[in-house]
Amino acid sequence: MTSTAPTRPTVAPSEPPALLLDGISKTYRSKAGSVEALRGVTYHFPRGSFTAVMGASGSGKSTLLQCAAGLDKPTNGTVTLGGVALNGLGEVALTKLRRQQMGFVFQAYNLLPSLTVYDNVALPVRLTGRRPRRDEVLGVLDRVGLEGKAKRRPAELSGGQQQRVAIARALITKPAVFFADEPTGALDSGTSRQILGLLREATDRGGQTVVMVTHDPVAAAHAQRVLFLSDGLVAGALDHGDPAQIAAAMSRLER
Repeated sequence: MTSTAPTRPTVAPSEPPALLLDGISKTYRSKAGSVEALRGVTYHFPRGSFTAVMGASGSGKSTLLQCAAGLDKPTNGTVTLGGVALNGLGEVALTKLRRQQMGFVFQAYNLLPSLTVYDNVALPVRLTGRRPRRDEVLGVLDRVGLEGKAKRRPAELSGGQQQRVAIARALITKPAVFFADEPTGALDSGTSRQILGLLREATDRGGQTVVMVTHDPVAAAHAQRVLFLSDGLVAGALDHGDPAQIAAAMSRLER
């Protein structure tokens, strides 16, 4: 596992990263006291990269994803997506940016049960104020292996098929950055490989950036880089690791 220097990353102005976290801290306060979920994380995610984020329970990986996606506000620091600082945006502008520049794939598929597969996938386009083209929707369903399923409802699909619908819904707006939180946690190994292959294809074929939180070394091995968190800090990174190497790195962190 390569160590990560505590200095800020140097980014060439002509090649800005897809996503930049600069000194991100997040403190949650309650009657029981304060919890520092993130403690000054600085990291950049290059365009067209697939990064898996791993760490023990409580390491801050889900908080990192929530802050990076603008779903939660950091206590300190700046998140910049495509050159736009999220911190300075109002809720309306942030919602618009999420719809146009971000895709989300979670373990819970978050499909609307009353809508058909076609309408679930078309929904993000409609939310931008544009009427989706039929060939556009059917094309992305074809891409994720769901040809012929457009008229079905989520309850008529398997878990793996529902996750493919969620990925198609995220793909249709051609987002610059995909955020995936345990996207294969509830799937069998064969279906998981197919879903991870689709995410990898988004980077290799579409030039999109994927940030995936996972606890599974096998899933993380599909990424180009694994970023390890420990106690709210970046603890290291591993490039092109196989499942055994990733599991070993995790074991060293947990000692």
